[in-house]
Amino acid sequence: MSETSTSTTNRELTAAQRRAVTELMRVSPVADELGRRFAAAGHELHLVGGSVRDALLGRLGDDLDFCTDARPEKTLEIIKGWAEAVWTTGQEFGTIGLSRGGLRLEVTTFRADAYDRVSRNPIVKYGRSLDDDLRRRDFTVNAMAVSVPGHVFADPHGGLADLAARRLRTPGTPEESFADDPLRMLRAARFVAQLRFEVAPPVREAMEAMAADLGRITAERIRDELVKLMCGVDPVAGLRLLVDTGLADQFLPELAGLRLEIDEHAQHKDVYEHTLTVVRNAIALESEGPDFVLRMAALMHDVGKPATKAVGTGGRVSFHHHEVVGARLTKQRLSALKFPKDVISAVAGLVALHLRFYGYGRGEWTDSAVRRYVTDAGDLLARLHKLTRSDVTTRNRRKAAALAADYTALEERIERIAAEEDLARVRPDLDGNEIMKLLGLPPGPLVGKAWRHLKELRLDRGPLTHEEAEAELRRWAAEQGL
Repeated sequence: MSETSTSTTNRELTAAQRRAVTELMRVSPVADELGRRFAAAGHELHLVGGSVRDALLGRLGDDLDFCTDARPEKTLEIIKGWAEAVWTTGQEFGTIGLSRGGLRLEVTTFRADAYDRVSRNPIVKYGRSLDDDLRRRDFTVNAMAVSVPGHVFADPHGGLADLAARRLRTPGTPEESFADDPLRMLRAARFVAQLRFEVAPPVREAMEAMAADLGRITAERIRDELVKLMCGVDPVAGLRLLVDTGLADQFLPELAGLRLEIDEHAQHKDVYEHTLTVVRNAIALESEGPDFVLRMAALMHDVGKPATKAVGTGGRVSFHHHEVVGARLTKQRLSALKFPKDVISAVAGLVALHLRFYGYGRGEWTDSAVRRYVTDAGDLLARLHKLTRSDVTTRNRRKAAALAADYTALEERIERIAAEEDLARVRPDLDGNEIMKLLGLPPGPLVGKAWRHLKELRLDRGPLTHEEAEAELRRWAAEQGL
């Protein structure tokens, strides 16, 4: 390392340490008080892992992680009467949770987990020292600790230097670490997305060689890492790492599948690169923090293209109905990853609707078509606006400007019609009770059929007067032989 680079690194470390002191001073009244309680009982307590890393980065939150040589039952004795709330859901893994002074704290007994490298969960084995605990952690930047109340810094694996270099290494060999818990490979990609770190070459090589080991991990754990990655500051960097190492093939093969072969006879834009650009564009349009549903819809919006690719005369490539196929694939993939039904419905709904705007052209849509666009989108309309705008990635500035102007015109038209007709609550002009009364019908399928007929009229023609709605209902009933 040159003198200049050494000096630069030292300055970075000094700045990191100053940030850590500032951050730790904010939480030290609670942390040190807890540390004194453990010391009085003859035990150690250390702020550890992600909490130390985030303190050094100047981004320590209100969730603090500690480790101790005390067993969980002893920890419960020590915090009794001091903690404002206690939860023991992690006790079988050595973790006791508590809250105090607006902070959420987790205290975990030193771990030296053993793995059979076949099953999906570690065998909990308590360690004898802080060194045991730090050695078993995923990356060196998470293998640092600060004792409380003494504030003695422990960094046996060079995590501080790696933090300054924004580099991900493992305390032991990457192969041993990932064999113990393959989810750590996904966590590497997540840290790339969240913290803009880079993985060290040996770590990347191990990820490529061991990607198939991810099959040992439950869908729920993979899902949670994917959500954290997608909500990071730079999810595209994390996604690239997943694809390049083959990890995406294990749980999100549709992503790698977007890298369609391009030849001289069937030119089309690179769908994979286009997709990553759409994700970036969507992020730029967020106004209230990370929106996982929007970001995931951007990621999945074109996954139907590989299955619908066709080459026509003159080498023209088409992907007819790829939004329909993509919505189905999205439902299947998110279901396999155990996402909640409302998330699956929202993401798949956006994928299904993302092409609808391209039929708008230069305003040829009738008011009826605009009403249907809004009604079909429902609560997803605001996200659909963002997704549709994000999907414009053409390098042709004139074309991009024309599409943006067209969509702006559509949004303005939606606002105008909404102001006139309350589009958010499009309903038939007669409700079910009125339908039954006018037609003398009991509750049943016919009432629903009549209701849907009136809703279609409402979408086509806009609001009807009560008299017009009654006349249309009677006309429909006569056609049905009622």
